[in-house]
Amino acid sequence: MIKSSDEYSMDTLCVHSGAYNDNHGAIVPPIYQTSTFKFTDADQGARLFKGEEDGYIYTRMRNPTIEALENSIAALEGGAKALGCASGMAAISTLFIALLKAGEHVVCSESVYGPTTILLNSYLNKFQVDVTFVDTSDLSCVEAAIQPNTKLIFIESPGNPTLVMSDIAAIARIAHDNGAALAIDNTFMSPALQRPFSFGADYIVHSLTKFLNGHADVVGGIIVLKNGDEFPAFRKVLNHFGGVIDPFNSFLVHRGIKTLKLRMERSSENARKIAEYLEKHPKVEWVRYPGLPSHPQYELGKRQMSAPGGMISMELKGGLEAGKILMNTIEVWTLAVSLGGVESLIQHPAAMTHASMGAEQRLQAKITDGLIRMSVGIESADDLIAGLEAGLSRITN
Repeated sequence: MIKSSDEYSMDTLCVHSGAYNDNHGAIVPPIYQTSTFKFTDADQGARLFKGEEDGYIYTRMRNPTIEALENSIAALEGGAKALGCASGMAAISTLFIALLKAGEHVVCSESVYGPTTILLNSYLNKFQVDVTFVDTSDLSCVEAAIQPNTKLIFIESPGNPTLVMSDIAAIARIAHDNGAALAIDNTFMSPALQRPFSFGADYIVHSLTKFLNGHADVVGGIIVLKNGDEFPAFRKVLNHFGGVIDPFNSFLVHRGIKTLKLRMERSSENARKIAEYLEKHPKVEWVRYPGLPSHPQYELGKRQMSAPGGMISMELKGGLEAGKILMNTIEVWTLAVSLGGVESLIQHPAAMTHASMGAEQRLQAKITDGLIRMSVGIESADDLIAGLEAGLSRITN
């Protein structure tokens, strides 16, 4: 069992982080598929509830299998503690509830996962939490959005689905200079390719459903804390609101993490080849991929990411109608939402993942009606390009 995450490479951390000594010598942390834990006697139960003794009471509060996953991802991100949640949105909701109160203000990236905008616009505003959505790739916009009551800046970098990148270190400085905290959704990159704490972020969230799990068979989320002293307060919120991940899904994600670095490297390698192919294709209007020199924040991406990742956005010259032809006739790729699995997926954000935002807010976030988002898996890049060509060849307009 590794003792300090600072001493090991990401490759080693992916395989060994979160492991612990099991009484029976199991190499893989076992699944504690139980809702509750028995006490040796009434006094021990009382001590556990008072926090006078370390141990397990009830899985909503704490579970060894979930804890192994939490410790693993905290180590991967270089954080102090983590909290496993039932979904990515459960993680984001718990983060906001733990940090914000009535009368406070949030600055948020305009290009984020659609339900995040709905949570801020339609629910938190009912509790007098205000939000300003801005292009966080433009630092002047971030600075201009700061108010005296700004408590939190929340960003995605790269953003979903436009793949616009934000300068994490610079935004962290803006946040801290104004008495606010910085949280980042690191789902698109995973800690294998980007570690926001090293650039000054205070909180990291992930949809475990995506790259961290990597196999399209789990829904989950996680919050990673830079400051371990905040853990009891966050734990209390998660316990009371109940959005915890279950032991079996925790086991599956922890198993998926063992191949995270390898999968991210292969996805990045494939995505780079595909993006280069698409950029030269006569039927493609534009391509956004962090690994292309044509990306507006290409140099920034090289500074804060170790590889460009597996996500590509593009628009065809025929707009949405051409995109429909491609999505309906593409081979090898699967038409489906979500991302980050071993299989390659393609989807239309304006009609699918970001439809709930509404046309006006999508336009503000530069999510055009013709934008297509692709999650590149680990198949043969040649086969994936051939599959794209099969669909593109059917576009005649």
